Amino acid sequence: MAYESKFKSEDIDELFKAILVLEDEEDCYRFFEDICTVNELYSIAQRLKVAKLLYKRETYEEIEAETNASTATISRINKCLRYGADGYRRILERLEEEEED
Repeated sequence: MAYESKFKSEDIDELFKAILVLEDEEDCYRFFEDICTVNELYSIAQRLKVAKLLYKRETYEEIEAETNASTATISRINKCLRYGADGYRRILERLEEEEED
């Protein structure tokens, strides 16, 4: 069964289609530098790093020290890992598989 997002819209579909046609890291840098502010890009990267550290069972204190993320941000990401749409988990597992190859 396909996943049905509560945020689904034509505009978001178009954004995701654009992301899916990115071919390499350079494409990603060019696209995301244009579409995001510097702070948005750093925030997204920070969230992924927090998710990765939570996935590895690091403590809030260790994560806060390494990422400078607030405990509120860490808690929100932890909630997504536990009760969310499994987006973080799916990506983290794929990244882990790539590292093993």
